[in-house]
Amino acid sequence: MRGDVQWDSIPGLVRSAAERYPDVEAVVEGRTRISYAELGARIERSAAACVASGVAPGDRVAIWAPNSLDWIVAALGAVSAGAVLVPLNTRYKGTEAADVLRRSGARLLFVTGTFLGTSYVASLRRAVAQGPGLPDLDQVVVLSDDAPADFRTWKDFLAGGDGIGTAEVRERAAAVRGSWPSDIVFTSGTTGRSKGAVITHAQTLRAYEAWCDLAGLRRGDRYLIVNPFFHTFGYKAGVIACLMRGATMIPQPVFNVGTALANIAAERVSVLPGPPTLHQSLLDHPARDTHDLSALRLVVTGAAVVPLRLVERLRGELGVETVLTAYGLSEASGIVTMCRRQDPLPVIASTSGRAIPGTQVRVEAPAGEPGEVLVRGFNVMRGYYDDPAGTADVLDADGWLRTGDVGVLDADGNLRITDRIKDMFIVGGFNAYPAEIEQLLGLHPDVADVAVVGVPDPRLGEVGRAYVVRRAGALTTADDLIAWARREMANYKVPRSVEFLGELPRNASGKVVKGELRGAS
Repeated sequence: MRGDVQWDSIPGLVRSAAERYPDVEAVVEGRTRISYAELGARIERSAAACVASGVAPGDRVAIWAPNSLDWIVAALGAVSAGAVLVPLNTRYKGTEAADVLRRSGARLLFVTGTFLGTSYVASLRRAVAQGPGLPDLDQVVVLSDDAPADFRTWKDFLAGGDGIGTAEVRERAAAVRGSWPSDIVFTSGTTGRSKGAVITHAQTLRAYEAWCDLAGLRRGDRYLIVNPFFHTFGYKAGVIACLMRGATMIPQPVFNVGTALANIAAERVSVLPGPPTLHQSLLDHPARDTHDLSALRLVVTGAAVVPLRLVERLRGELGVETVLTAYGLSEASGIVTMCRRQDPLPVIASTSGRAIPGTQVRVEAPAGEPGEVLVRGFNVMRGYYDDPAGTADVLDADGWLRTGDVGVLDADGNLRITDRIKDMFIVGGFNAYPAEIEQLLGLHPDVADVAVVGVPDPRLGEVGRAYVVRRAGALTTADDLIAWARREMANYKVPRSVEFLGELPRNASGKVVKGELRGAS
């Protein structure tokens, strides 16, 4: 492992990358190819525009957009101006995005125009019109050439910073301290209310320096970033890691197997992290053999059970030199454990590896028995944003974070996640929280009671199944409820099946006994 991290802050990392790798290709997006020197200049211009628009150190700046060069420039420009980044899930509907914007107190929002056939601007407008408003949000910048009259275009926003000199921008960036919050990543808890994990610059830099060392990311690597930037895996194990090592970023906004295969072949992609479903889809694609995938050398996966057969196929059929598994959560900077490159295949496939350097992992159970996984170390969040009660629920006085996950530690310290106390399940790499889905389904006028559990799915790993008690006289069908859910919540949250019951099984204290429902599944 390397010694101390050499950057004081993420703005310091951006400046360092531009100076160390000036001629290295930084980002490839379609026909656009820019070097690290050019990327650094674009980020400084974005930071200047943030300063000109009144963004002060510590202000929250949100971004609601898919993976793109503009996302990188906008986000890192805001962080370089001292702002705290609040990434929004692109699967959110307008009401979900507005809720996070409201509770984070975001002053500025970068938003995509239209993505996957949906106008995010229109969706946000509807949500604000129907809700309590967004009193803290001063400006909305549309990452497009067109914007409504009361919003700004990306081009207009950048032009607004032309009066801010380079010296002023660099002075602002240099003032950012490692102890300052760098981002607030909103996740969901057992109550269904999203919580924002506050992570600092120093935590991010130390965690992903460790990630780079353990994974073996190096200068000249070409990294297809399919993991969404709104998630730690995409932003920090992707963008931040590439800045550290001088790797080329190739952002892909939507996971499409054909597009990924074409990108891997055309761009000689060497690094492809992602959930197991991504790699399984590549291996099983009928046109796989028509693409040259020989440059692939590094795969990092996690977020679900990883079949030994998948690891064997990645190595044997594609010749991938390094396949690693890892485990993390937003409250711990996105990384807790990781396999090492020398680990044997069974360890890589059956565990998530060992604690990263500088951290501790323990399980509240006798050796070899399952129990709740606890984490302590530099990677643990400073707390949930504006939520001391929620923070106290998961962080004790000694700094141990209760993850809500159940796991087993072997004699070598390798962690195997076996279950989830929080009932969370993972749909194609996205965390789905039953309580949140139940809360949304409960808004349907024909739903009297509802419980959601995860059930196995051959393509996505797990999907939701809803057990619903209809209101008296209601005739809503499963198809009706699923169609309604698709309009009201992000796609990965939508239950793929619905079963109607006369009543839900409950224990003496009135809690739903989900074990019985899972048994019925």
